[in-house]
Amino acid sequence: MLQTLMQYGSGLDSEPGFKTREVRWCIELADDGRFLNILPLGDGKRGEMQPRCPDMHNMNAGGKSHFLVETAQTVALLFKTNEEEKTILRAKEKQQFFIEMLRKASVSCPELSSIMNALDNPEKQLEIRNALMQHKARPSDWLSWRVGNSYPRTKEMVQLWWREWRKADLGNSDANSTSKKAASDSMVCFLTGELEQPLATHPKITGLSSVGGLSMGDVMIGFDKAAFGSYGLEQSANAAIGATAVQQYVDGLNDLVRNHSRKLANTMVVHWFKERIAPEDDPLELLYGLEWLKDIESEETIKASAHIAARNMLDAIRSGKRSDLDNNHFYAMTISGASGRVMVRDWMEGQFETLVANIERWFSDLAIVARDGNDLAHDPKFMAVCGSLVRELKDLPAPTTATLWKTAVQKLPIPQPLMAQALARFRADLIKDEPFSHARMGLIKAYFVRLQPGGDTTMTAYLNPDHPAPAYHCGRLLAIFANLQRAALGDVGAGVVQRYYASASQTPGLVIGRLAANARNHLSKLDGGLAWWYEEQIADVMSRLGDTAPRTLDLNGQGLFALGYYQQLAKLRPSKNSNENQQGEQ
Repeated sequence: MLQTLMQYGSGLDSEPGFKTREVRWCIELADDGRFLNILPLGDGKRGEMQPRCPDMHNMNAGGKSHFLVETAQTVALLFKTNEEEKTILRAKEKQQFFIEMLRKASVSCPELSSIMNALDNPEKQLEIRNALMQHKARPSDWLSWRVGNSYPRTKEMVQLWWREWRKADLGNSDANSTSKKAASDSMVCFLTGELEQPLATHPKITGLSSVGGLSMGDVMIGFDKAAFGSYGLEQSANAAIGATAVQQYVDGLNDLVRNHSRKLANTMVVHWFKERIAPEDDPLELLYGLEWLKDIESEETIKASAHIAARNMLDAIRSGKRSDLDNNHFYAMTISGASGRVMVRDWMEGQFETLVANIERWFSDLAIVARDGNDLAHDPKFMAVCGSLVRELKDLPAPTTATLWKTAVQKLPIPQPLMAQALARFRADLIKDEPFSHARMGLIKAYFVRLQPGGDTTMTAYLNPDHPAPAYHCGRLLAIFANLQRAALGDVGAGVVQRYYASASQTPGLVIGRLAANARNHLSKLDGGLAWWYEEQIADVMSRLGDTAPRTLDLNGQGLFALGYYQQLAKLRPSKNSNENQQGEQ
């Protein structure tokens, strides 16, 4: 996993001592050092991602700042209202370090003296701070510089000075270290297999604050407690990795979190491919829901857009039309933050074609008739399927999301507890007379399809009158009885479904007979043609039920009961409307 991340990061111009940062503002100075303007960067919601920002090591030592690119609080002493005194004092100390670094660098890079003089002058510093306040900059926003027509951050001379200063400073730190075994002895790198000096502490992974991470970042590899160490090794020497390999895997994961991630409940999924592909060729985007398909004109295509797109891509790969995708590989991680550490919940990798086939199968298994009975329901987004298990999305546990994700991507059976959750939500909404959730019904159907290794062919998207399970036909009968009652009596509030669904779905043998007897009273209130039509429907289902209804149903039987009820109800809606129209025309 780490080696794959390292390989991804190696293509990002990664180098120890530099980092890509989201920079929100650029301070513009004239060649003579006059302050000109504050330039906003990015699109208004996010700043501009700027590579090769100098990244200071050992920031925990206190009093240090990053070189050249820093926050508004450190550079311009911009604070929030009623800031604590100790925070102000600490920021002033860091600002002095920032200015001193510019003074040292300006000997080799004279253009940096303009920045140093601007910050060393209280009046110019106040002018910069006031301009930042007018633009409503935040103390935590990162700032870069423009002097005349050049950007010092990108200058090779500036980068060269930073490399040399950093190397010298790290050398001094190692010389003064009391633990030379962890900091200076060469060891076999965990990722490259080469003899390397292990990096004592690894840079942090940022962007996980929405899934339990810290705003300052979380470490992927860290040994900050004695109990985590062994063989007398300290810190990250317990998993020795050289500085270059560390920077590459950290930069790789940070880039994935920023640009190729999705928040799924309380977890985050990042994914990438061995060979870069166009966004429209990404099968995992089909799982999330395709925004770019909104421009498709065909309504029929939109209704099943994800399934059709996956099937077309799979056919193109297998026919050789998309040979460029055939030998590609995918990688995916499910991660979250926990107490300052990156928690890897799952790791997946495999052939690109297999991934596409699994996504196509996911939508095929979820396919279910729409509640109006006229067509298939729209392909559900992944989070709609997850949300169908709980009352509110915020109640969705992270392990449940991770399990469903793995189920979809690896074509695994759906765990029975998840089907039970969906079934419980189905019953609750049914009693409240809430609209049916297509995603929920599709998930219940997919559970039964995946119970058998080759798939259950009796579990179809539309009503299957020949289904072999009596429980399925018991659910069909309840749907017919409910429609019959409504046709005979109209809206009676708590009808057959609200009063009898729970008992009928668990002990149909004790309830179906009573409902069938009551149905005769409803039939007597209908016109001859409509009464005859309902009698035919009831007789047809009864004939398929066999001699008697099951006395009790287990959890799987209750799931089949729910599917029979839903699919029969969807079938009755257009059929019943057509029958009533014909009666009115006679």
